[in-house]
Amino acid sequence: MPRLPLFSLTLIVALLAGACDRQTAGESQQQEISPAAKPEAGAEALTGELDRSHAGEAIAQVTLTDPSGATLDLSQTRGKPVLLNLWATWCAPCVTEMPLLDALAGELGGDVRVLTVSEDMKGAELVAPFFADKKFANLPQWMDPKNDLAIAFGGASLPLTVLYDAEGKEVWRVIGGFDWSSAEARGLVDEGLGNGT
Repeated sequence: MPRLPLFSLTLIVALLAGACDRQTAGESQQQEISPAAKPEAGAEALTGELDRSHAGEAIAQVTLTDPSGATLDLSQTRGKPVLLNLWATWCAPCVTEMPLLDALAGELGGDVRVLTVSEDMKGAELVAPFFADKKFANLPQWMDPKNDLAIAFGGASLPLTVLYDAEGKEVWRVIGGFDWSSAEARGLVDEGLGNGT
C-alpha cells in the first residue's frame, strides 16, 4: 500500500478540519430572503436572514426562569408585541448582536417587550456573569437550560429572533445575527406595532 508524504497527509487533515466549520446544520435549511447589514469592523458578521414563512403561528407554551428563580410563561405575554431572542454565551453572532438588542430595547421603551432567552445548559452559572460583565441596561436574563424553546422551534440555530404581535402571533423571524441598530430593523419591529406594511 503506497504511503502519503507527511506534508500531503497534513494538508488533507487541515482541509477536512476546515470544512467542518463552514456550515452548521441549521444553515443548510435556512430560507434566504433578506440579508442583514454589516456590523462594525472586527465584530462577528451579522448575516441573519428574514423569514416570514411562519407568520401567524402562536408563541410557544414554554416557561422560562431567571437567575433569581422567577418564571415567565411565554403564552401569557399577550397584550403588547414581543421580540423574542434565543441566544447563548458560546454563540459569537449572539454576543455581537446583544448590545444592539439592548440599545433597541431601550429605544422601544414599553412599546415592544424584548425578551432575551439564553439556551446555555449551565443557565445562571454562565448568564449572570455575562450580563454583569456587559452591563446591559434593558435586557432581561431569561433562561431555557433544558432547551424547550429551541426544541419548540425545531432545534433552532442561534441566534434566532422572532417578533410576535400583541395577540401572540408570529410576524417574522430572523435566523442568525442581525444589525438591530439599522433602519431596516426598526422598520421590521414597527410591523409588530401595526406601523409596517
